[in-house]
Amino acid sequence: MRIACLGWGSLIWDPRGLPIRRQWFEDGPFAPVEFLRQSSDGRITLVIDPVAVPVRVLWAHMIPTDLSDARRALGDRERIRDGASSADVGSWRQGEDAPATMPNLRGWAKSHDVDAVVWTALGPKFDGVEASPSAEKVIEYLRGLTGTKREHAERYVRCTPPQIDTEYRHRIEAALGWSYWTC
Repeated sequence: MRIACLGWGSLIWDPRGLPIRRQWFEDGPFAPVEFLRQSSDGRITLVIDPVAVPVRVLWAHMIPTDLSDARRALGDRERIRDGASSADVGSWRQGEDAPATMPNLRGWAKSHDVDAVVWTALGPKFDGVEASPSAEKVIEYLRGLTGTKREHAERYVRCTPPQIDTEYRHRIEAALGWSYWTC
């Protein structure tokens, strides 16, 4: 089975032990992602948000050829417990309906000779609540960070591939000057 992993954030520049075949391709399917998840290390990370404007995400070939193994590997990289069965690791395979957030997934997979796809399916979270913060709240939060937390948050925004061109990213860049770096 040929499995693709979708990425839009730190998986791209920091795959760690994720078993992919070296290269991320820029011609992935469209997915609605936005900077909506507050992490414990200070970052505001990208997650799928059904109301966000879809952007073209990146993808890589997975080394595992079994969907459960690919889900588990992505879950391990993302520190998601029991990634093979967790709802926080999304997956799709040929023959299934495409997820509502990625309606073009079936056609994209067929055109790229991919049998199955995995992705991180964590949702929005801010101040301990599973809800989408406003852009203003995100910027206020980021502006108030100091030290290592600020460094991690800034690096995440700056290292996100430029094609992940979201509304919040534009607003963060305008307010904080955190434009793209090559990482």
